[in-house]
Amino acid sequence: MTLETTLLGVPLKNPVIMASGTFGFGEEYAPFLDVSRLGGICSKGLTLYPREGNYGPRMWETPAGMLNSVGLQNPGVEHFIRHELPAMRKLGPAVIANLGGGTIEEYVEGARLLNSADIDMLELNISCPNVKEGGANFGLKPAIAVQVVSAVRKVFSGPILVKLSPNAENIVEMAKACRRAGADGISLINTLLGMAIDIEKRQPVFRNIVAGLSGPAVRPVALRMVYDVARAVDCPVVGLGGIATWQDAVEFLLAGASAIQVGTAVFQNPQAPLEIIDGIRTYMERHGFEHVSEIRLR
Repeated sequence: MTLETTLLGVPLKNPVIMASGTFGFGEEYAPFLDVSRLGGICSKGLTLYPREGNYGPRMWETPAGMLNSVGLQNPGVEHFIRHELPAMRKLGPAVIANLGGGTIEEYVEGARLLNSADIDMLELNISCPNVKEGGANFGLKPAIAVQVVSAVRKVFSGPILVKLSPNAENIVEMAKACRRAGADGISLINTLLGMAIDIEKRQPVFRNIVAGLSGPAVRPVALRMVYDVARAVDCPVVGLGGIATWQDAVEFLLAGASAIQVGTAVFQNPQAPLEIIDGIRTYMERHGFEHVSEIRLR
């Protein structure tokens, strides 16, 4: 029996990957769990140029989840390649670079630099505001998403995962469009839009008003979207959104995911990813599965 699998041709020790924005570059969590046991690590969201992120509150706890408005704080692609990537590579899991951008040109230049870097695959975050179109999200309309994916495909020769926003007009049509534009796989979901109001200050908590909702509260929505997309595209799907236990992970695998990502759960329980790996193994033993891919519904 084995949990080993491949994703877009990349060998993984198991199908458990750490989600972007929740695990830093991996070393940050090394004191709290055996990082080498993980299947993969998605880097903190990168942009071509360094970003300081948003001012004011960045996180807010909600029932069964949290809101975040970090603003893609990161050191920039070049700094990542020179300083974070070598240490990230030594940790053992597959290395996935998550890339965002404010313009198509920024996406393309960031992807071009990463194409020469020692990463296993690129996760393209299209849930970023398009500064040339008044801040409209790249991932809301298929026609706009296609422009980003196709442009990046021309300069990046390795495997590309496109990470979808649940706020897209039609998640299935978005996935199909990204696949046609050159995506090798699809990951979903990114955070849902939400907000919080401070009732004593009588004003929104976040300076940007809205923020990204993650955690168990979004899991049923994520599961439904993964199920729908997995049946609509001819490529691997990576499921994420509120996965905190091995039971959650198995649900996503049953829904059609080839691998899963764990994010918000590690803020509360850093051991969650390893507990999920062990739980999947026990589930496979109980059901007589020899390979983790056998879990997926046919």
